[in-house]
Parts: sequence; C-alpha cells; structure tokens
Amino acid sequence: MRQEEAIPAPADVGGRRKVVSSMRWAGKGEHLGGLPRAIIFMAAGAFAKVFTSFLNSTHVHNAETLVRLVRSRPPYQPLITVSNHMSTLDDPLMWGFKGFPTMNAKLARWVLAAEDICFKNAIYSYLFRLGKCIPITRGAGIYQEYMNEALDILISGGWLHTFPEGKICQESIPIRRLKWGTASLIVRAPITPIVLPIVHCGFEKVMPEKYKFDRRPFFPLSNKDIKIIIGDPIEFDLQRLKQTAKTASNELSSRTSGWPDTPQDGLSEGAQRWLYANISDQIRGVMEKLRCFGTTLKKLKV
Repeated sequence: MRQEEAIPAPADVGGRRKVVSSMRWAGKGEHLGGLPRAIIFMAAGAFAKVFTSFLNSTHVHNAETLVRLVRSRPPYQPLITVSNHMSTLDDPLMWGFKGFPTMNAKLARWVLAAEDICFKNAIYSYLFRLGKCIPITRGAGIYQEYMNEALDILISGGWLHTFPEGKICQESIPIRRLKWGTASLIVRAPITPIVLPIVHCGFEKVMPEKYKFDRRPFFPLSNKDIKIIIGDPIEFDLQRLKQTAKTASNELSSRTSGWPDTPQDGLSEGAQRWLYANISDQIRGVMEKLRCFGTTLKKLKV
C-alpha cells in the first residue's frame, strides 16, 4: 500500500502556518463587502483573458459542459474539476478562454494551492486568500487541517479545482500517479461531487520553467498554441465502492500516523486506502484518455 499519503503535518516554521491560518477571514465573501475579492478577480480575470484569448491561440474542446456546470448546476451540488499541472500560471490562464465567466468572483473556483509558494508571507497570504485559494502543506497528508476548509466548500455546494498530480511537470508524458487528497474529498463530501476532468497543453510554453538563464520569463509568452480538453463528468457509485473496499482490503497490522483514530463511514484504514487508490486510478485513467485525445488534436493541428 502507498504510505506517503499520511505523513503527519510538519511543525510550524517561522510562524508561517500561523500567519496563513489567521488569514482565513480574508477568503470569506463578506470581507469588506466583497470588494477586495471582486477587484482581485477583475484583475486576474482580465489578465487571463488577454493572454489566453488574445495573445495566444487557444482551442477548447467541450467548453459548454464546464460553463453549464459552473453557471447552472443544481443548488448545493458540489463540483470538483481536476487537471494536469503544466505551469505556475495554469490557474488563472486556463479559465481565460472566450465565453467563460472569468471575472465573476461569485462563480469562480476555489483552488488548492501550495502553502510554501503562495502563502509564504502575509501579503501573499492575503492576496491568495482573496483569490479563493486554500493552502495545502505538501507532505502533510490528506487529513491536514486545510483539507477541512476544502471540504467546507463542497458541503456548501461550491466549486473546487485541484491539481491531483501534486506538482508541475512540463514534459509530454502520461498523467502521473495522483495524490489521494481529491479522492478523499469526494468520499467525505455529504453530497457526492460532480467530478469533471480537464487536460491541457501549451501553458508550459506560455510560462516555461526554464526560459533564459534557467529561469521563468518575467511575463507570459505569446503566440503559442494552447489546447484545453474538457471531458464528461465522472460518475462514482460510492456505496458500491465502499462495500468492495470493505471486502477487498486487508487490515493493516498497525495504524499509520496521520490517519483518524475512528473509522470513516465504517471503513478501516485499509479500506480507506483501497477506496482512495481506486478512485484516484479511475480519475487518472480518464485524464490519460483526454491527454491522448489532445495529442491527436495536436498532430492534426485542430
């Protein structure tokens, strides 16, 4: 079984985590009447529109499915979008295509963001909180405190975006093994979320990790081809999967640090591991099919 998913959270370093935690109020919609959030999304949305819709050539497959789910899914129905991670600017640029409500702060996604990059000081923390970002401590496991914030978003029927690969990869290779955090949220949400897979390519050329002197460019590059492939919602029969997990898993001889002391939904630690691995593998398989489809479109120059 995969053991790395449940490493206990690290101790505070320089008080950084306390700074981040104290900024949760900045992510609330009522903060200062919602004006700071609206300004952030107007600015970030305009930035994304310029570089995705005008300065680069962008083709989006099945855009109407994403737009429909963002605008008009049933009340209290949570949405999780998952995508590969090609550059530091995948978000917000991937939402900048024509016809998408990029600058609407109320409709905008929440997104899991690396604490060590996006929340390394108070200013960053404030701005990214305004941008509906939830910090995630890499290596702290799927039951870290910030995952409860993400779960709250789903409980309220919100839209959460995740990069389940966990880190940027700018090589044209198959989708890597997914972390279990997204799968755990799908299982823990009271109402099973709609899970929409997205695979893109081209953003690694817009913001390459190694451009000049092995550094990223100061501004995104232009005149690049971008493709965004949006799949169909993935359906999970969680009741059936849970029953299978109970019978297919073997009890671990000892508990792993970082996991809850009490069973989740009557599932042992071993059953949870089987369930999260199975759901993650299903998502990865669908994403890989989308990636292959996108590769075909690139060869056909569609």
